[in-house]
Amino acid sequence: MADITHRTIKTNGINLHIAEAGTGPLVLMIHGWPESWYSWRHQLVALADAGYHAVAPDVRGYGQSDCPPNIEDYSLKNMLPDFTGILDDIGEQTAVVVGHDWGSALAWNSAALYPERYRAVVGMSVPHLGRGPMAPTTLFKTVFGDNWFYIMYFQEPGVAEAEFEADLRTTMRTILAGVAGFDTQAAQVQAKKKGDKFLTGISQPETLPAWLTEADIDYFVSQFEKTGFRGGLNRYRNMDRDWEQLPELGEKKIEQPAMFLTGDKDPVKGFAPADGMKTTVPGLRDTVEVPGGHWIQQEQPELVNAALLKFLKGL
Repeated sequence: MADITHRTIKTNGINLHIAEAGTGPLVLMIHGWPESWYSWRHQLVALADAGYHAVAPDVRGYGQSDCPPNIEDYSLKNMLPDFTGILDDIGEQTAVVVGHDWGSALAWNSAALYPERYRAVVGMSVPHLGRGPMAPTTLFKTVFGDNWFYIMYFQEPGVAEAEFEADLRTTMRTILAGVAGFDTQAAQVQAKKKGDKFLTGISQPETLPAWLTEADIDYFVSQFEKTGFRGGLNRYRNMDRDWEQLPELGEKKIEQPAMFLTGDKDPVKGFAPADGMKTTVPGLRDTVEVPGGHWIQQEQPELVNAALLKFLKGL
């Protein structure tokens, strides 16, 4: 079994912590919110054992990577070069890029904007929707009206940070194992009123699911003790800025070989359906659904690893 090693590199003007294992073709794995490289712990070893060089960074704002201070530091325009910088540091011209949650959006857009650097792409949980017809927060107001929606709750700097950082252990147990606060179909979420918080009406589970241990929670908590939640939340606060700064995403198609992988109970399906990828991702080879919810690579590592390896070997 391959060992996971850790180091810090300089990329795009910041220090980025990366976990890596194995040698061979490069597979870059980008985590989502609110996670870390650790979300890929099962994939790093499996891919390395199969003959790949698997790399998972702490995205800027998380874990042991730098946390730049400004909201705009977390725009796509500022963040995507972090990842091409990893390729440069390793000395690879190309990689397969894999992402989950916000990491999925970072992976899809990396493949769209840097097709010469990413020979294939895998998105998990969040499909590639392309550039919408209006700024995202305007679209959310149109769709959700006065109903509570987590992305709108995240827009005001400092508010969600204060909620989540008040009790990190409760926060991480609830977000990872409780009713998802981003589940627009959940009764607890639909019952929220203006002024409610992300965790309002949602309790942490008494016991963790089999895929998540108290040691896992310990690790995630230790990382957010270092960074707080500001950097991760700032990604949400750049959605309109991304829309304004990168109009070319309206024309870009993802022609590279691609796979979309999701859990059959992933609540993201309620507001981000995958149907649109028929036009935005002409290179889509397969859509894979496995039993599970949103944190799919942790919930179902064996099934996810098998799907990943089948895709990689078919390139």
